[in-house]
Amino acid sequence: MKILVLGSGAREHAILSSLASEGTHELIVAPGNIGMETEASRIRIDQTNPDLIAEFAEDEQIDLVVIGPEAPLVAGVADAVRAKGITVFGPSKAAAQLEGSKTFAKEIMQQAGVPTGGARLLHELADVAATLDQFGAPYVVKADGLASGKGVMVTSDRNDALRHAEHWLAHGPVLVEEFLDGLEVSLFCIADGNTVRALPPAQDFKRLHNDDAGPNTGGMGAYTPVPFLEDRFGGERAFMDEVVRTVAQPVVDTMRENGNPFQGLLYCGLIVTAAGIRVIEFNARFGDPETQVVLQRLAEPLSPLLYASGAGTLDQHATELQVADKSAVTVVLASEGYPDKVRSGRPISGLDAAAATGALIFHAATGANEEGITATGGRVLNVVGQGGTLQEARRRAYEAMAQISLDGGQFRTDIAQTGAALQNSILAREGQITDAQAGESERAANEMAEQAFQAMPIAPEESTGALEVTDASTDTGSSPSLEDTPIAAQIAAQRAFGLESIHATRALTGWRHVYSGKVREVYESETDADALLVVASNRVSAFDHILEPEIPGKGELLTKLSRWWFDQLEVPNHLREPEGWDAELPAEISARSMRVAKLEMFPVECVVRGYLTGSGLKEYEATGTVCGVPLPEGLRDGDQLPEPIFTPAYKAPQGEHDENISFERVVELIGADAAAALRDLSLQIFAVASQRAAERGVILADTKFEFGVDPATGQITLADEVLTSDSSRYWDASLYSNLELPFAERLSSFDKQIVRNWLRENWDGEGTPPELPAEIVERTVARYQELLERLAS
Repeated sequence: MKILVLGSGAREHAILSSLASEGTHELIVAPGNIGMETEASRIRIDQTNPDLIAEFAEDEQIDLVVIGPEAPLVAGVADAVRAKGITVFGPSKAAAQLEGSKTFAKEIMQQAGVPTGGARLLHELADVAATLDQFGAPYVVKADGLASGKGVMVTSDRNDALRHAEHWLAHGPVLVEEFLDGLEVSLFCIADGNTVRALPPAQDFKRLHNDDAGPNTGGMGAYTPVPFLEDRFGGERAFMDEVVRTVAQPVVDTMRENGNPFQGLLYCGLIVTAAGIRVIEFNARFGDPETQVVLQRLAEPLSPLLYASGAGTLDQHATELQVADKSAVTVVLASEGYPDKVRSGRPISGLDAAAATGALIFHAATGANEEGITATGGRVLNVVGQGGTLQEARRRAYEAMAQISLDGGQFRTDIAQTGAALQNSILAREGQITDAQAGESERAANEMAEQAFQAMPIAPEESTGALEVTDASTDTGSSPSLEDTPIAAQIAAQRAFGLESIHATRALTGWRHVYSGKVREVYESETDADALLVVASNRVSAFDHILEPEIPGKGELLTKLSRWWFDQLEVPNHLREPEGWDAELPAEISARSMRVAKLEMFPVECVVRGYLTGSGLKEYEATGTVCGVPLPEGLRDGDQLPEPIFTPAYKAPQGEHDENISFERVVELIGADAAAALRDLSLQIFAVASQRAAERGVILADTKFEFGVDPATGQITLADEVLTSDSSRYWDASLYSNLELPFAERLSSFDKQIVRNWLRENWDGEGTPPELPAEIVERTVARYQELLERLAS
């Protein structure tokens, strides 16, 4: 075929490279970049001029036009080309509104029954302020139209959110959305207006710096496969099928039924929350930089898929695309100053040496002069490493990056780091690699990343001469997703949200809602800057899902138990409740609320175990230790430990799982003195609580504490809920000691174990869990109530 590809970035280079590898096409790219010249003919033509592109395609007898960026789609290039009878991969201008208008996308999702976050389209700053307060932090504000990757802000700072909204209101309405907490993932779906076929999922990195710090960018890296899908969905194929079934196919069907068929690439920007898959955004084209890795795993020719999309014949293609069982990681090299004022015009060297390592080099903002290749913009190029595992792919990507030289060049050294570690743990668990091999591959990849970082020349102290300073807003990366590490998480408890839905939080006189999570709502006092109101919810979660219905009275029961324990323990706690503090609160809210001090929280969960069970048992069976604490041989599930042990966990950024860590790691995080104080205080509280529980015929098997520093006193202070059914594992002492009973009954806990047991018997773990029967709800309430009565009566 004779194929015309529109675009000039690394995404288009990756598409072009895949097409060129088929070896049977005549390829033309417009306008392209210098890196593409070995694979295609370049023409200098305005890719956003519909008539010009259509006439060129007709005159050149083009068989297929592939549109890369969003701008030509919104300009209507696909419509003009189709009007000439030429097959085009890319949606019409009307269908591209899925990306061009966030409001349009929300309306389609509502009509199609696709799960997403609540949102409101607003035209006035005052309305924005009110909606921010209703949704609570973190705040999500989006420009309604295309914004070259600059229109989305996720922040915990209300003033920043308002400033962002004020800026974009000058250009049109803005969308204020609920924040959804979970792990993000991108899935590309090829559609022909009727049929949908999914490519393998990927994760990208939007922030400029390591650990998701710094400003949003068009994307600093990506990787595939996405290992967390293995445990959550049983593998990426099951995830792909579910997204097609619940998101992509309903959207394509709805668009067709509305007389606006979608043909092209439906980019599903998703987040996997405790309530299930939710849509963050849609794009109407391949994502950048995810495309650079996803196409490396497509184990069949790309051109027939693109052509079938445009021709409406995708149903003739196999339902499941062929996907290679390998890993790919791309690392983006950016110019100094990106994403603000970019220093362009600097020479790039080492590209041949980088390619010689076996990595793929995809050009983006590159040009040439008499001295060689130069950087001409923000995101300069992508380096793609491939391998049997993500660690191997990471190592190869950074090995190639170490060969490249660009003064002031920026890149992240943590691309795929967490995903690769998780994949290694899965492989070790399955016996495919040993723990030693996992550790060695991780060290090799991390060392190569550091070596590449050290090899990149720093920026000159003074930039003078012909170097050009450009505005990075011209960098046409994919629209930003909501990758962030904010102060709080907002989990959607509903099945799905319509355009006008608002997270179910109550307006409380004197309090501003700032946080909503799995088990609580948090409000900030409007009169006391140091006070918060913590309201325990009745929501119940299991197996990473919010369940329905709620457990009535749960929040009040847990609050009562926390209050009782705070009274029993002679340690500073965060309660700050002067007389009459709850006078203006509704009685139902007051019963499950605590007025507390704002603390500077430690990023550590202080877990204490007196018995071996749960995740501690699994770690012990594999290593003989729990969080680095050696234990005697021969212990079994439910055995009492010789003495309680301190087994801390790192409180991961929102959307990631907490990580069990050693005491030595706690020292690294917060210092030796603070680490020792938290350990000693946790063990002291556990000893007192265990004794009090034992006096009432209850065993405290394990629990977790959270601490912060009170800025007013400098004291380490006990915070959050304490020793509740949700934060602790309690057993009935009489049942535990009766060896004639079934083991499961001996270790039945005073919490939602009834719910977990019912789900194991009545749910296969896929999709949305079924609603809990009334009997299960009633039995769970009774279990919570029984513990409170036995301990506090």
